[in-house]
Amino acid sequence: MRTDFLLRNVQTTNQPGVIDIAIRDGLIVDMRHGIRCDAVEEDFDGRFAFAGFADSHVHLDKACILERCTICEGTLEEAVRETAKAKSRFTEEDVFERASSVVRQAIMHGTNRMRTFVEIDPRAGMRSFEAIKRVRERYAYAIDIQICAFAQEGLTQEPETEAMLDEALRTGADLVGGCPYTDPRPEEHVRRIFDLARKHDVDVDFHLDFSLNPAKTDLPAVIAATKANAYGGRVTIGHVTNLSALAPEDRSAVARQIAEAGIALVVLPATDLFLMGRGQTTNIPRGITPAHLLSADGVRTAVATNNVLNPFTPFGDASLGRMANLYANVMQLSRDDDIDQVFALVSSRAASIMGVDHQLRIGGPADIVILDADDPRHAVRSSAPAIAGWKAGRRTFVRPKPIIFDPA
Repeated sequence: MRTDFLLRNVQTTNQPGVIDIAIRDGLIVDMRHGIRCDAVEEDFDGRFAFAGFADSHVHLDKACILERCTICEGTLEEAVRETAKAKSRFTEEDVFERASSVVRQAIMHGTNRMRTFVEIDPRAGMRSFEAIKRVRERYAYAIDIQICAFAQEGLTQEPETEAMLDEALRTGADLVGGCPYTDPRPEEHVRRIFDLARKHDVDVDFHLDFSLNPAKTDLPAVIAATKANAYGGRVTIGHVTNLSALAPEDRSAVARQIAEAGIALVVLPATDLFLMGRGQTTNIPRGITPAHLLSADGVRTAVATNNVLNPFTPFGDASLGRMANLYANVMQLSRDDDIDQVFALVSSRAASIMGVDHQLRIGGPADIVILDADDPRHAVRSSAPAIAGWKAGRRTFVRPKPIIFDPA
């Protein structure tokens, strides 16, 4: 068999035991044990190979701005306020450099799919959008980036924002996003976002119900608009932390409505843990909606990064392996089946929400990441590092395994 190169002795979820993966012209041409060929070989000694992590919700434009902001209260309102002040001073080059640093970290952690929100309004102008388009192009060799033109600070009170979103969708944005809870007219906000989506035939992604009050919700408006516009399968919602405050039977009832409407849901553990429950001093709630339980009710779910080193999340390194471990820990998950599901929340299920069939298969793209783990369970439980990656058959990174110099 003619191949460009061969990955020897890896483990996958495709079949038990170690196998080899043969790559030719950027595609996987064979996957089995004992492939014979004359290609360049690399032996991974039973490490786990998969199609890579997919980050379905991240904010590259406002990452790494902690030194420009003041965090006193640690509330959502403060984070929105401080970020709004900071972004008015963003330059295109500044956004490009900060976003690039996060993308490089993500690549090194094994992420090769990403959906980033970009705030577009009179304060940010189109500067961040232009920068993120450059980032998308610059790192296309290693990662596929979707850009969501996003109205963080409302829409109905600022007509300029709607016109700017329209322009972004004409000039390179892949989808449109809204934030009803920051708008004085949330239902009208939802309607206008859907109007833009239909005009440009793009998907929709909302930040939604970011509180612990189940009675304060814009979810019914999004469900109704999804059905009215026949947009099932094309709408995603992020956060929805108030679902974590519902009794199990009530949460399941809402989850079935979400699933029936064809809406996907992305949970952001780091941000939700940091911002929620600020009004309580004892028995502080986690504030994280249980993606794995909503999945059991038929909702397509994922776990993602959200923010890195800003007032919404003053820590982070763009590692989805770490985020999966955090989610499993906070949700008190330990059973093998549950851990398998957590791994899927940051890989195949997240990619599916982004409209990508993301798996290792013969005839498919040679988008491959090797983790220093035996299998997905080991990867989640140990936050296993990524040690090598390829995109369309091209090597994108390598992380040499540490060596201990034991004098014995």
